[in-house]
Amino acid sequence: MATVEWRSPASEMAVKQLEVAAERLNLDSNVAVRLRRPDRSLIVSVPTRMDDGRVHVFTGYRVQHNDVLGPFKGGIRYHPDVNLGEVSALAMWMTWKCSLVGLPLGGAKGGVACDPMQLSRAELQAMTRRYTAEILNFIGPEVDVPAPDMGTNEQVMAWVMDTYSQHKGHAVPEIVTGKPLDIGGTLGRREATGRGLTYIIIEAAGHLGMDLSRATAAVQGFGNVGSVAAKELADLGVKVIGVSDQSGGFYDEAGLPVHRMLEYAAKNRDLSGCPYGHPVSNEDLLTLKCDILVPAALGMQITGRNAGKLRCRVLAEGANGPTTLDADEILREKEIFVIPDVLANAGGVIVSYFEWVQDLQNFFWTEAEVNKRLRDILSRAFQEVLKVSLKEKVDMRLAALMIGVSRVARAMLWRGLYA
Repeated sequence: MATVEWRSPASEMAVKQLEVAAERLNLDSNVAVRLRRPDRSLIVSVPTRMDDGRVHVFTGYRVQHNDVLGPFKGGIRYHPDVNLGEVSALAMWMTWKCSLVGLPLGGAKGGVACDPMQLSRAELQAMTRRYTAEILNFIGPEVDVPAPDMGTNEQVMAWVMDTYSQHKGHAVPEIVTGKPLDIGGTLGRREATGRGLTYIIIEAAGHLGMDLSRATAAVQGFGNVGSVAAKELADLGVKVIGVSDQSGGFYDEAGLPVHRMLEYAAKNRDLSGCPYGHPVSNEDLLTLKCDILVPAALGMQITGRNAGKLRCRVLAEGANGPTTLDADEILREKEIFVIPDVLANAGGVIVSYFEWVQDLQNFFWTEAEVNKRLRDILSRAFQEVLKVSLKEKVDMRLAALMIGVSRVARAMLWRGLYA
């Protein structure tokens, strides 16, 4: 990824994380050099008929990092800042995430550079279907299985599934995960990332001796991940004192009415004008004094500039790559317990895996079964990371990366180089 095409702040951060883990593991240099770059990258033009009759050409991406453990797996992101470097970084993190939690999957990611909030339903559908057609030969149930990510949802996945199925001539529900229940989705998928994040926070609280019924939390991002995490934490008795989304945030030291704010956001699409709490900026929300801080919005929100101002005890990364490398050093000095993204937000890909398995078997589980299997996998993964962290005297991020990278590396050495 040092090659110019892949360069971006996110890709450079992902590669540096790999290099640190590889050095600590004394990783085979021939394996390490292969892991620095994705297996394949695709850039496509996505011509879309807009409501006013003109054709706008969006740029789409699909990056497949490594499939040594199994088919590629990764979301599709719709956001104005989507670019090849960001998608490459996200694909790499997906590789480590799947490996870390023991899934037989590799890492991929895709996206379209657009603002979905500015597109009509007809425009969004047309763009999604054309993007799917452009990457059609790049994906498949045994090759690469997309899922929702930032800016996409179960409706977008339904359009992807239908477009792929129309080309194949029969229904192929296992081509994507995160679909509606009516067309092969699984119970518990929409809440999986936020719910899994809460399971991990429970494990961390147990390790730290923290009483969650007396704890406070702030959540940056009130989308699918942040809103579910806020609700789950509130249901555990945690006092949620701050939440925010792209429109701004709200703070109340006495605790916010999370359930009412969820209703408001669902009705108004965001928190703008919310009548609860006092206004607070996204940046100031990160520095609120609280026990648990959950960055669940964009990447690179916690940097060397603001990391020293954080006043939380636990940082649970709901977003991908929310903490920069220089911020990590500061957080270590402040002894803030960081639950890294590849562990904290792995619930989404775990339940996506469950959905894919159920679709392949045409046999579906209850929500209780889904949640139990999710919690079992995440609890085991947390304890494994904690054990390595304590044994090797490294932070949780490096411990998680060491586990994820080493499993991929071992598989690569077993399989060898085909040349």
